[in-house]
Amino acid sequence: MKAFKYFFFLLLIFTIGSCIYIAVQPNSFDVSRTRTIKAPSSVIYNHIIDFKNWEAWSSWSESNPDLKVSLSEQTKGVNGAFFWEDKDGVGTMKTIEATPFTSIIQEMQISDFPSSTINWKFNPNEDGSTEVTWNIIGNDLPFLFKMFTVIKGDMEKQIGSHYERSLEKLDSIVISDMKRYSIEINGFTEHSGGFYIYNTASCKIDNLKNKIDDLFPVVKNYASKNNIAISGYPFIYYHTYDIENNAVIFSCCLPTDSRVITTQNDILTGQLEPFKTLKTTLKGNYTNLQEAWDMSMKYISTSGSNINENGPMLETYLTDPSNVPNPADWKTEIYIALKD
Repeated sequence: MKAFKYFFFLLLIFTIGSCIYIAVQPNSFDVSRTRTIKAPSSVIYNHIIDFKNWEAWSSWSESNPDLKVSLSEQTKGVNGAFFWEDKDGVGTMKTIEATPFTSIIQEMQISDFPSSTINWKFNPNEDGSTEVTWNIIGNDLPFLFKMFTVIKGDMEKQIGSHYERSLEKLDSIVISDMKRYSIEINGFTEHSGGFYIYNTASCKIDNLKNKIDDLFPVVKNYASKNNIAISGYPFIYYHTYDIENNAVIFSCCLPTDSRVITTQNDILTGQLEPFKTLKTTLKGNYTNLQEAWDMSMKYISTSGSNINENGPMLETYLTDPSNVPNPADWKTEIYIALKD
């Protein structure tokens, strides 16, 4: 009986001491992790703002096969939400505020514990990469929550490693998605031709992209200043493409409804007559254009058709990269003139 009293007394002391220890634990937590991802802030933002993408890069989903995730009817933007359930209870995540390409604020609720605030910050760098910061803040923590953290480990320990792994996976998924592309041979068709304004240049093939970036704005600015109506998508007209000598002659063109009499020496007017062509569509980064051209040439060769060496060879850009940040969503059409 005496031993039982001692055991009970020690248990009481341990219980009181544990309660005091738990009670003096911090009343708040603040955990942040930052990772630089080699992608535009807009691409990363667009991925994170939609909860349907989260399970693929969530460290919690990776480490807990019993985690059950369900999506709300709305997953994207403010009021988008998703839910999960595991041995620790039921959780909810909801987006409550968003500034496109700059920041996202979300609210997380787990069982009956106080809600926590999730902050995302997207800071673009000069090299085109983005510094992504993921932060969680909890305040006014009750006794039971503190007891939970004492048993499981503090929030820095519980969340920090998950944030690091999730950002690592997010990095990989975003970069992989930006490299996604497809090439479709649409087949033989007729190009309707039409009028266009253009400027022309020659350069080495390996400097082609930079030259195009210099010339297209000149044509676009001329059209804008002179109120010239553009009737279609911008395109490149390749006059000469000499791989052996690393030389290319090309024109940057904007289609017009009718013939335009230009007043600037370096801006001219042209006309494409309708022509028979092979049409190929690339969806993806322009870095895949050479493969699309090679596939088109091979298709023509194996089909028994013949290229019209004096006819047009065009790249038409259906997507403006300034409005569509993810290269995987860029769309380009190739037209190669054929002999009748």
